[in-house]
Amino acid sequence: MRYHLVTLGCPKNAVDSEHLVRLLSQARHEAAADAAAADVLVVNTCGFIDASIKESTDAVKELARGKRHGQKLIVAGCMTQLYGPKLEAEVPQVDAVFGVNQWERIAEMLGPAEGETIDIPDTSRLSSRPSAYLKISDGCDRPCTFCIIPTIKGRMTSAPADDLVARARTFAAEGVRELVLVAQDSTDYGHDLGASDGLADLLLRLAEEVPELPWLRVMYAYPGAVTRRLARVMASLPQVCNYIDVPLQHGSPEVLRRMKRPSNPTTVRAMIELLRSEMPDLAVRTTFIVGSPGETEAEFEELLAFAEEMQFDRVGVFTYSPQAGTPAAAMPGQLPEKVKRRRYRELMELQQGISYRKNQDQIGRVLSVLVESEPGQEDGQWPIFVGRTYRDAPEVDGMVICRGSAEPGELAPVTITGAGPYDLFGASPQEIAVVG
Repeated sequence: MRYHLVTLGCPKNAVDSEHLVRLLSQARHEAAADAAAADVLVVNTCGFIDASIKESTDAVKELARGKRHGQKLIVAGCMTQLYGPKLEAEVPQVDAVFGVNQWERIAEMLGPAEGETIDIPDTSRLSSRPSAYLKISDGCDRPCTFCIIPTIKGRMTSAPADDLVARARTFAAEGVRELVLVAQDSTDYGHDLGASDGLADLLLRLAEEVPELPWLRVMYAYPGAVTRRLARVMASLPQVCNYIDVPLQHGSPEVLRRMKRPSNPTTVRAMIELLRSEMPDLAVRTTFIVGSPGETEAEFEELLAFAEEMQFDRVGVFTYSPQAGTPAAAMPGQLPEKVKRRRYRELMELQQGISYRKNQDQIGRVLSVLVESEPGQEDGQWPIFVGRTYRDAPEVDGMVICRGSAEPGELAPVTITGAGPYDLFGASPQEIAVVG
């Protein structure tokens, strides 16, 4: 059979889709880029917030409208864990619904193609980019009132370190240059296996046993959960990017208490100070939610002051979206959308100025850039390529637009010559010499 797979949501969903691709490839099924050419249509959905549910539902309905006689439409993943029966009733063209972690059942339903199954490595990437995601755990034990993930995924379960190292080796053999470690809470990794500082242990193993991977990147650390040992391990390993993503969600203690997030500003400040002291050129990314239930103007001003004080390198801002089944959705004080949008704009404008100044500080530095694009032309004259520095995670942060020639997957030295609020501009040494 030929299958067409649509993946929605976060990088962790992309990892799940890659696992399904491996299973289907082992059974000799083939991927189809065009839905019309496929025998089976599969949607890996996201159910994190209402907007995600709508996006997933719309994607299923679009495929259902174009579904031809004989095609199968399968829906799986986070959204179906919550709304599978409702979706089946609303879209009768759906042939089967599977929840999370039921990828083997999808493969069993389709069965093997003719001939024996074949051995496929434990990575089957959906992208040819030089970076890949390594999901180190699934589920979450945190009690955040706005989040439905524990209901969908259950308790946190760590992947065995031996399996993760084996996957990392396969990624490296396939030409991956950057491995991005993802989880709902990466700093909780290994606690269920009896480890007291499991993420630090895992980074040490990856760096020692897969030294051919030049970049390891840590995403989604929990506020206050970075230990001194973890900070020192990150600083001591050349492969670990001096970058961390810590989703703080707010800067007001009262809002954080309502969210059931770590609410002591002193703890958060101490963690960031620890990381910056160990890695002076550290890039810190965070996310904030504006407009959560009961957020007052004074509390929003606390968030603005906190963002100004902390000077984060990268910030993602989201307006609160109620998710049925979460405590926050039933809280009083739900705010109008226009208030949420206004607060979003104010915080983004503040952060844009901070990001611009941070990027200006990079001018004159020579940074390694992981090349993502094929060489091209700028205005028909200058050869250019596009990539990322250690300061930028794939898909969520900025890019570097460089004059010069370099191949995808190469770590190219680039002199930073200019900066905007999000992206940098630079030139390879050869171009600097020509221009000079």
